[in-house]
Amino acid sequence: MKNIDLETVERFGREWKSFNYSEVENLEITEIFTSYFSIFHWERLPNEAVGFDLGCGSGRWAKFVSPKVGTLHCIDASTAALEVAKNNLLKVENCEYYHASVDHIPLPDNSMDFGYSLGVLHHVPNTFLGIQACVEKLKPGAPLLLYLYYAFDNRPWWFRLIWQLSNIIRQGIYRLPYPVRYGVSQMIALLVYLPLARFSLLLEKLGLNVDVIPLSIYRSRSFYVMRNDSLDRFGTKLESRFTQDEIRQMMEAAGLINIVFSDRAPYWCVLGYKK
Repeated sequence: MKNIDLETVERFGREWKSFNYSEVENLEITEIFTSYFSIFHWERLPNEAVGFDLGCGSGRWAKFVSPKVGTLHCIDASTAALEVAKNNLLKVENCEYYHASVDHIPLPDNSMDFGYSLGVLHHVPNTFLGIQACVEKLKPGAPLLLYLYYAFDNRPWWFRLIWQLSNIIRQGIYRLPYPVRYGVSQMIALLVYLPLARFSLLLEKLGLNVDVIPLSIYRSRSFYVMRNDSLDRFGTKLESRFTQDEIRQMMEAAGLINIVFSDRAPYWCVLGYKK
C-alpha cells in the first residue's frame, strides 16, 4: 500500500493555488519561518550543503532556506503545488523540483546533508513510515526537522475537549464539495479565528498570558494566514495528531538521535540527527 492519500494531495494542490503567499508581508512570513526553524543549527551544516524540502507546497520555506545552502531539492506529491513553488522561486537558481510522494523520494540513500518536512507527514496514511523514508536519505549525523500536529498534550482537558468538538465539525466540512468547503472555511476564519486572535492580542497588550486561549497563536497574524490555515484545518481529509512521546518514539525507531523539541508554538517542531 502506498503511503499517500490522493484526495488529500489533490486538496492541497488546490489550497496552494488559492493561497500562494504572494500577499503575505515578508516580515510576517519571516516570523513564521523563524518559529519553525528556531531549533535548527545552520552553523552545523557543511559548506554548500545539499538537502530536501519534503512536501514543499508553495515553496514558502524554500525561499528562506535556499540562500543558506548549496542545493535544495523541493519535493511534493502535487503537481499543482510544484507549479506554485516554481513560480514563487523563479529567481532562485539552486532549487530542483520533484513530483514524488514520501515513499518514492527520488534521491540516493545516505546522500543528504539535511532535510525538513513541515506540516506534511501528519497528512499521510503512515507517519512513521514517512519519517523513516526521510531518514533513509540523510547522511549519518545529518539533521531532520519536522513539524507534526500535536495532540494537545501540553494543554488542559477543556482545551482538548474544544478540539474534539471542532474535529467533529471538521469531519463534516471536509466531505462537502470544494466551493462549499472553501466558503465554510473562510467563514470560520472570519467568525472564529479572527475574533479569538484579536481578543488574544488585546489581552496580551493588557499584560495577560494568552497561551491557553484557543487560536491565540494567530494574534499577530494576518487574516490571509488565518484563511489559509482554516482551509487547511477544515478542508483536509486526512489528519493525525501526536504527543511528544509518540513523536520521539517514531523518530528513534526511524534511526534519529539527539532529539530536541521546540518549547514555542507551533507544536510540535522537533529536530533529530541520523545515527
